[in-house]
Amino acid sequence: MALYLVQHGKSFSKEQDPEQGLTPEGEAEVRRIAEVARNYRVSVSLIRHSGKKRARQTAEIFAVALDPPQGVQEMAGLNPLDDVTLIASQLVPAQNLMLVGHLPFMERLAGYLITKHTDVRVIKFQNGGIVCLDRDSEGGPWFIKWSLMPLIS
Repeated sequence: MALYLVQHGKSFSKEQDPEQGLTPEGEAEVRRIAEVARNYRVSVSLIRHSGKKRARQTAEIFAVALDPPQGVQEMAGLNPLDDVTLIASQLVPAQNLMLVGHLPFMERLAGYLITKHTDVRVIKFQNGGIVCLDRDSEGGPWFIKWSLMPLIS
């Protein structure tokens, strides 16, 4: 099983857009990362997002590139301050799942899956980037397999 964690693309401030949709730069960066993932033949069965506009838009861009057979779905529990342990307990081992959400949730989820501590950051996320987590066997420890980020600096 691979678990793909994605922080939504760059978005407008609340003052610019009360729903905080993606900026043109954010859309372009997400499209670029999604195309790289497609070219690497990243296989995603299902994409779930928080329901916030910026996460939904990001998920939809990835869906166009990766064509997940189970589509795109909104999912409760992916908001910035939600409890990562609840999502961690719901992960289905046989599914290549992409979760699109927000900080600090994504960093806390990655830290929790790898270390069992929510306050340990194991990787720094970027808007529109993907962090792929994997495990060698069901119930085995999670590890970072790879990441794709818009910026390398």
